[in-house]
Amino acid sequence: MSRKSPLIASTPFWIASRYNYPAVWQARYQAQEYQVIDPTVQHAMRSPSPIIWSDDLFAPARELWEEARSFGLQAGLAHTCRDASGMGGMLTLARAGETVTTTEWQAKACHISWLVQAVHLCMVRIAAPKLLPEIAVQLSCREVEVLRWTGEGKTSGEIAEVLNITERTVNFHIGKTMAKLNAVNKTAAVLRAAMLGLLS
Repeated sequence: MSRKSPLIASTPFWIASRYNYPAVWQARYQAQEYQVIDPTVQHAMRSPSPIIWSDDLFAPARELWEEARSFGLQAGLAHTCRDASGMGGMLTLARAGETVTTTEWQAKACHISWLVQAVHLCMVRIAAPKLLPEIAVQLSCREVEVLRWTGEGKTSGEIAEVLNITERTVNFHIGKTMAKLNAVNKTAAVLRAAMLGLLS
């Protein structure tokens, strides 16, 4: 985007992530499990439409927003892609400096849409072999519900309240999905299920 700070890319393909964000920020993002509350990730799991970063968008995740800005990630947009096989990902372009305006987005939309598709194809080639054992996984309706609420950032106790079941039952379902998806924790289970199109 000419005469503006360069955009740097993040492509959280939920399981196989590739970034050129600052290494310290990547480590912080992962350590804090910010992907669970990241509004851009939540949007990507629900909608194929691009979204421009804004104070309103990040209002539910104020700590994440303020920390990201402290690392120079002050403006950006996220664009989702999902292919016919159900595999999905998101390309995020970010920079320090000026907000991405609607006018700027409209001027670059075709180029960015092409870039999203191209990056997606490359990332699928990398990620798909790692996911092959899980591609045939089937989740029960209750497991899907629990993972969706987990993806919204709710705790086991909060999910239990929403679904009118015990917290122990919620944890049981989370444990089962982690085992089915070969995930090391519930966050990884949500992201892997989303990438495989199991939460649609």
